[in-house]
Amino acid sequence: MRMRLISALAVAVLTGCGSAGGASKGADAERPSEARTASARPFDMTVEGCFDRPFAMAFLPDGRLLVTEKPGVLKLWAPGGETIDVAGVPKVAFVNQGGLLDVALSPRFAQDHDIYLTYSEPRPKGSSLALARAQLVEADGAARLDGLRVIWRQGSDGSGGQFGGVIAFSPDGKYLFLTSGERQRKTPAQDPNQTLGKILRLYPDGTTPPFNPISGSGARSQIWSSGHRNPYGLAFAADGRLWETEMGPKGGDELNMILPGRNYGWPVVSNGDNYDGSPIPDHHPGDGFAAPKLSWNPSISPGGFIIYSGSLFPRWRGSGLIAALSGEALIRVTLDGDTAAKADRWDMGARIRDVAQGPQGTVWLLEDGKGARLLKLTPAR
Repeated sequence: MRMRLISALAVAVLTGCGSAGGASKGADAERPSEARTASARPFDMTVEGCFDRPFAMAFLPDGRLLVTEKPGVLKLWAPGGETIDVAGVPKVAFVNQGGLLDVALSPRFAQDHDIYLTYSEPRPKGSSLALARAQLVEADGAARLDGLRVIWRQGSDGSGGQFGGVIAFSPDGKYLFLTSGERQRKTPAQDPNQTLGKILRLYPDGTTPPFNPISGSGARSQIWSSGHRNPYGLAFAADGRLWETEMGPKGGDELNMILPGRNYGWPVVSNGDNYDGSPIPDHHPGDGFAAPKLSWNPSISPGGFIIYSGSLFPRWRGSGLIAALSGEALIRVTLDGDTAAKADRWDMGARIRDVAQGPQGTVWLLEDGKGARLLKLTPAR
């Protein structure tokens, strides 16, 4: 049932949804949020559904929505609130930030009906980030995944969170870009023989293009950029530039413009500090690393990220929209070529896990945790 949010009291008592503001907080929520300088909201919100610890969402061409829940459930939501479970989802290691993570549609979805999933895969010695492809099949009011196949593995069997696992296709649909977190192990982010702490460029079938920045085989040949910590946002702008958001340590969350072959510094440099308070050298000119275009200190804990291309919110067109977890906000940044600036911060009163652009240019948010709400944003009346 849809309900218009008209006051702070209404947010707290919405029927059928838990209070995401009281959601359990994992290691990606350890830090205090940045002091809020919230902008007045230029939008109205309606609650469109509720989910159990969701991570990501992807719209189908007909306006329905796929939503991943970290415990290992893929939901298919329809306008009006009807939701069904999609069968055939792989088993996940739901522990320490792991679980069922991103979902993305094939660039040729209208023809092949393929979807992509990332998840923490149970392994003999812990877990590892995996990327799988399957066909979404619907019949008789049910939905399932057929022919699911793992097309890439991180090779990081062991413990630790910070999987990353976010998918973005190049504008021409030729390449699949994948964020790969460093699993709270730090130094592998600088190791060219490991895919931890990297952004990778693959073909949509999981194979490796021949002209990535580092020559060689195996992990080296897949790396597009390195020195990343926990990248949860990845999106292409209309001009073809690739932008990424990632969580820093204690402070130092980043917005980066991603260039091939560049090293973004983690854990050698960061605009934040270690959790025990010990310093990490800041980015500075001449250190050999690519500095973030924007950073936040204290942290906002950036989750999902899109670059808005709709017309419903004309002032937002071309802007980046960031879902903030510990920041409990929707954050807008302006992008102009290779520069970025902070623009707006709307206090949402709950941890925001993901953001997506929906039909007719609407904006959709997923809260974090148990009883997380799916929110639809439309211009304020």
